[in-house]
Amino acid sequence: FYSNPNLARGAISYDSSDQTALYIRMLGDVRVRSQVGFDPEGKGSYSYLCIDFRTLHCDSAGPVSGRRLRRLLSFQRYLHSSRLLRGTPHLNPLHILDEDYTGQAKCMLERVATWNFDIFLYDRLTNGNSLVTLTFHLLNQYGLLELFQLDMVKLWRFLVMVQEDYHSLNPYHNAVHAADVTQAMYCYLREPKLAKSLTSCDILLGLLAAATHDLDHPGVNQPFLIKTNHYLAKLYRNSSVLENHHWRSAVGLLRETGLFSHLPAEDGLKMEHQLGSLILATDISRQNEYLGKFRTHLDQDDLYLSNASHRHFILQMALKCADICNPCRPWELSKQWSEKVTEEFFHQGDIEKKHRLEVSPLCDSQSNSMANIQIGFMTYVVEPLFAEWGRFSDTRLSQTMLGHLGLNKASWGGLVQQEGFSSPEELEPSSPNSTHVFVAFASHI
Repeated sequence: FYSNPNLARGAISYDSSDQTALYIRMLGDVRVRSQVGFDPEGKGSYSYLCIDFRTLHCDSAGPVSGRRLRRLLSFQRYLHSSRLLRGTPHLNPLHILDEDYTGQAKCMLERVATWNFDIFLYDRLTNGNSLVTLTFHLLNQYGLLELFQLDMVKLWRFLVMVQEDYHSLNPYHNAVHAADVTQAMYCYLREPKLAKSLTSCDILLGLLAAATHDLDHPGVNQPFLIKTNHYLAKLYRNSSVLENHHWRSAVGLLRETGLFSHLPAEDGLKMEHQLGSLILATDISRQNEYLGKFRTHLDQDDLYLSNASHRHFILQMALKCADICNPCRPWELSKQWSEKVTEEFFHQGDIEKKHRLEVSPLCDSQSNSMANIQIGFMTYVVEPLFAEWGRFSDTRLSQTMLGHLGLNKASWGGLVQQEGFSSPEELEPSSPNSTHVFVAFASHI
């Protein structure tokens, strides 16, 4: 695909040989047919019910100016003017960076490699700029700015735009989640097997993928987009819809800022492709595919990190772990994430009820509880993945994560019994119902 200067700012157009799409141009709303069903040819004649994505997390929508409707990749850039670039015109980004790196925030960054790093506190200390400052710090700490000759202002602008294109009103899929995943990814990159094998390019791609892996997430899941006939579902043919959009959105910002424009065109395209490969691996509906491949490699002891394709696969697995590592954090952090993701699930359920759509699994607050959801998530998604990661990287960090996972699961289990819900653990792993439970979780993360 290529950037078309004739299109409006931020749009991405595609070569005609790309069968995935002709172009991306975010419209900012979900069009819901009165009769739920997917029309692959777009020839249906049903009437439409419009759900404005801008009102998903508020009770009523206020007037929106014409300027704010000029949204391409995300409304965030227009709905929330940048605190960093537009909010303080007398300062330049580098001066702001210096300010953010002082005091308690700077002290916290000295402990950024610790597993109990409190991203919520760090976000408060940086005035909501955790993703920008943490990612910049990590890239700079590895010396990647000098090594890849990255323009500091372009990089800062790119990170600001990434942070703004996360929807701040999403309880879970927001910039703080992206910062948390980036910090976890950094912890994994420091593990002995990876630290001695990964190239600088691997590290750059791993950190950028973590920072952008949920870019412009709408706060609803793929099945919601499909059953409401959202154009993104059609664009990506109901396959890894959100992950494809996150990747293409990241590429759009890379090209808009020209972050890699000084590199040979072939190298830039290769990095964009590898970035996409990492982000697409976070599609949890393909969890069993990746987990099976990982398990086979470990059983046969044939992972060779001197091999570029094997290193890339391990980066994919590391990003998958980072994306769903919340249950492996200390309880006080893990519980906050559980509250946020459950709020997002239930909010989607409320939208579906309001518009008389079938309520998605785990989204009905009347038939699910936070504890019940967490037990199922840990049992069918988190434990199998981190057990294999522990086999690959049998370190103190892996033992710590599995230890927290066990303690947190026990805590939620006690709450499940108090609430009177049947625990998902009671299902046999091979039963049809347990498969349904896994699919339910796979549609949300």
